Amino acid sequence: MSSLVPPFTLETATRKVRLAEDGWNSRDPERVSLVYTPDSRWRNRAEFVNGRAEIVAFLTRKWAKELDYRLIKEIWAFTDDRIAVRFAYEWHDDSGNWFRSYGNENWEFDATGLMQRRFACINDLPIRESERKYHWPLGRRPDDHPGLTELGL
Repeated sequence: MSSLVPPFTLETATRKVRLAEDGWNSRDPERVSLVYTPDSRWRNRAEFVNGRAEIVAFLTRKWAKELDYRLIKEIWAFTDDRIAVRFAYEWHDDSGNWFRSYGNENWEFDATGLMQRRFACINDLPIRESERKYHWPLGRRPDDHPGLTELGL
């Protein structure tokens, strides 16, 4: 992973985005928290999260509510130590109502490649189950599954 540290190239930034997608698709809060600095700061919608313990608690709540969560991220832009991504994920609530959540994230990394700041803006769109586009088994998105651009999202 030593090559996935700032300053980023298109190749390393794109790889960093895919690794983040893979981590979040694991739905494992502890695993995901380890790619953030111990004092990482987030804004996720209207919630402010600080540090790994709060990240784990946040993600535990999130994935208890957002069932059958499947996510695709795509790089939007990058600089030396920052990456901007767009994403969409599909999930349903405990009543069987399906949603596609769209958003953008801005990430900032420290010199070791850990994310120290994450700012996310997200909107939820109710969808019918028949409108779902993500049908892979839970976990990592298969390499041959289309990305956001290919899906027209």
